[in-house]
Amino acid sequence: MIKQIKNKIQFAAIAAPIYAADSLKLTAGDGTFKNLEGLTVNRMVSGAISLVLIVVSLIFFFILVIGGLKWITSGGDEKKVAAARAQITNALIGLVIVFAAWAIMQLIGTVFGISILGDLTIKPF
Repeated sequence: MIKQIKNKIQFAAIAAPIYAADSLKLTAGDGTFKNLEGLTVNRMVSGAISLVLIVVSLIFFFILVIGGLKWITSGGDEKKVAAARAQITNALIGLVIVFAAWAIMQLIGTVFGISILGDLTIKPF
């Protein structure tokens, strides 16, 4: 019984992509994947670096906010205030490191003409 179920699952796993491609009727050059034509390894690495910088910046920002909330809700307890102060300090150090990494990559891009971050620009609201 278990062997029959295993065989059916293996058949479904093998046949599913075939049925999906048939139902979508994908053909080469039909424009479905037009946005992926210019995708290169350089752009993928640049996008990954940009994504990591943004995600890490947001994480450190939220750690900073949580540290501030802990400080506010400490109620004057010295241990809680010290822990909150340490968390805020660590978050600020992390943000400075992320900003320094971004600035160094921008400097390398300007000096050597290498576009490490691709089209990542910080625009005001």
